[in-house]
Parts: sequence; C-alpha cells; structure tokens
Amino acid sequence: MRNLFFLLLIGSPLFVFSQRTILHCGKLIDVVNGKQLTDYSIIVEGNKISDIQAGYIKPGGTDKVIDLKNNTVMPGLIDCHVHLESETNPNKYMETFTFNPADYAFQSVVFAERTLMAGFTTVRDLGGSGVNISLRNAINKRLIKGPRVFTAGKSIATTGGHADPTNGYRRDLMGDPGPAAGVANGPDECRKAVRQRYKEGSDLIKITASGGVLSVARSGENPQFTEEEIKAIVETARDYGYKVAAHCHGAEAMKRAVKAGVNSIEHGTYMDDEVMRLMKERGTYYVPTITAGKSVGDSAKKPGYYPELVTPKALTIGPKIQGTFTKAYKAGVKIAFGTDAGVYAHGRNWLEFVYMNEGGMPVMEAIQSATVAAADLLGVTDQLGSIEKGKLADIIAVAGDPLKDVQQMGKVIFVMKDGTIYKEK
Repeated sequence: MRNLFFLLLIGSPLFVFSQRTILHCGKLIDVVNGKQLTDYSIIVEGNKISDIQAGYIKPGGTDKVIDLKNNTVMPGLIDCHVHLESETNPNKYMETFTFNPADYAFQSVVFAERTLMAGFTTVRDLGGSGVNISLRNAINKRLIKGPRVFTAGKSIATTGGHADPTNGYRRDLMGDPGPAAGVANGPDECRKAVRQRYKEGSDLIKITASGGVLSVARSGENPQFTEEEIKAIVETARDYGYKVAAHCHGAEAMKRAVKAGVNSIEHGTYMDDEVMRLMKERGTYYVPTITAGKSVGDSAKKPGYYPELVTPKALTIGPKIQGTFTKAYKAGVKIAFGTDAGVYAHGRNWLEFVYMNEGGMPVMEAIQSATVAAADLLGVTDQLGSIEKGKLADIIAVAGDPLKDVQQMGKVIFVMKDGTIYKEK
C-alpha cells in the first residue's frame, strides 16, 4: 500500500523532477560590465538562469551538460529593426498584387527560423501587414520556431507617406486609406491609428516621420508628419503603454520626432549636430540599420531591381548611413542594434556587427548594443539582455572569439531561447 501511494505521488503533477542544463563556457561575455570572462558555468532551470559560477561545475545525476569550452558564450542577440513578413527580391513590388496574407505568413515562418538560428533570440518587427502579429502569437505558442517578437503591426504614415500601402498604385486602385490601414492625417486621426494598433494587438508603435527609400514616392527624406501630429501619437501611445519608433532619414523629421518624444530614431541618414544634441538631451536611441543601407545601394546598381523612383534614392541614401553611425557614436548618442532585415536577406543580421566595427565601435560595445542597450530600448532589462541570475535563459555561443575576429558573430553554433535549445553543435 505504501509503495502504491509512492507511485501515485511521483506520477502526480505535484511531484516534478527538475532537470538542470549546465553550460560549460570557455569564454563568457559579461555585457553589463563589458568584460570577457573565462571558464564559467551557467545553470539553467526551466526557462531561467538559476546561477552563474566560476569554473566548470560537476553535473548531478539528471543534469544535461553542454560543452562550450572552446567557444564564446553571450546573451541571445536582439535586433531592434526587422520586417519578418518579407524579403528583398526583384519581384517584391508585384507581391502586393499577387500575394494573399497566407503567402506572407508562410514565408515569414522561414524568415523567423532563419533569424533565430543566426543567434537573434528577440526582434522588434517594425511594420508589416498585420501577419507579423499572428507570427508573434504562433511563436509564443511554440507552433513554429522563431525569435521572441515585439511587433508594431502596421506602421503609421500620412497620405502618400513612406508607409502608405497604396503608393505607386494607379489612381482607381489608390483609394483613400485611413487610420485602420495605418494612414493618418491630423492629430485626431493619429490618435485613432494608435488605438487601432492597440485593438489589433501590436506591442509598440512605428511611424514613418520622413520619406523613405523603398516606397514608390519621390522624396526619401522630406518630413511627413507635423510635430503636433507626432505628439498626438506619442501621448496616445503612452496611454496604452507603448513606445514609439520613428523611421527618419531627413534632419527636420528627426527634430520633430525627438521633440515630440519618440523613443528611437531609425536609420537617421541626414542626422545633424542639432539632432544629436536633442537625442542626447532626451535620451532618444538611434537604431542605425547600416546593413540595409549597404544592401539597397548594392541592389540599386542592378538594372530593373527597383522601380525608377526608388533607384536614385537607394543610390544616394543607402551608402550614407555608416558615416552617420560613426558621427553619432563619436558624439555619444545612445545606440541600439538594428538592421532592417527584410530589406536584405534574413539571417545575415550579424553583418551589422562588422559594419559597426568598421565605423569605429569596438566589438564589445557593438555586442552591448545588441543586448543590454537593445533590452533597455524594448523596456525588458528585467528579463533579457544579459546573462544574470533570474533572467530568461536566452543564450548563444559562437565558434571563436569575436573580440579578436568580428566575423565570428556569423558563426553561431548554439542557440537557447527561453530555456529551450534550438541549435547545438
């Protein structure tokens, strides 16, 4: 009878054997202090880091050990600017007329898994059709593999602005999209557009405060919202607990956005000294997206790759972003890692580390921009961004030492997200 009671007990939900996973790390990047540690062990229980100890601790009977003694371990990386629904290709502008939502959804599954396997365990998706919200939900339910997604859903633009979904259409197809479609004019419509994003389940707000490169419209830099309109967006977003990211290439658009209180400036191509001063005063983050700039510049050299209105913008604006990054870094503007993945091939997000390093930022600081700084921008430093006791177990490893060779950031051999191993050498 006593044995029967014991068997019933261990079979009940109250009696759980907790297997620990122990990572033996040859090199461990401490992003909080900007140091590289050697010979450390990370203990993971469930989906959290339960301890970090010097030396290689001996496992218990049920422990799983991951040998990373010849590798460099760091927190899961965060890309603060991606578009998981799509990817650049010469036929992309036709997809608007040939793709159904399901087509975007199925290809986003491929792009999401590719991103995770590249070591990016968290991303901020800054604009799509709304499929990105369903993608986030499917990942959270573990129906598919992908990074943790914070999504803006549909970006908010003005009529004819960079994220107006009908730019370039013939007149009888253009119509007059409004706040439900992410197009808003005047403070009242701007407030409604934010509330619509809340209704649809977005995690943050993305606005296109200036013209853009890839929209079928003439200017890539003109301001497209008034400061009053941006203030209405920011104030409404705060009511709903949202942060606001502002796509900006032109300086005037940046000044309006920063003064209105946005949390980040994306791209920032024509950022001037006044913009940098304002950003430092307000604590506004800069998300450079150098990789996207280089990619569109390269693609624009291929005949017919982009529409005629787009090509000159891509050739002019794209190559300037790395230089702007260097100026902003030297000026002391806060920088969070972001690449605009989708404008180039997903899974190559790591190239941004190379370009940031070329632009004058030490590799350690570039890694910090993709971990602690990015987590701060997202508002999740209590859970993500560093390997610390009690935080979520988002941990990756690269083959060699990236502090000696930044190319190692492209050689991810281990990925753990939320305590689950998705890639192991």
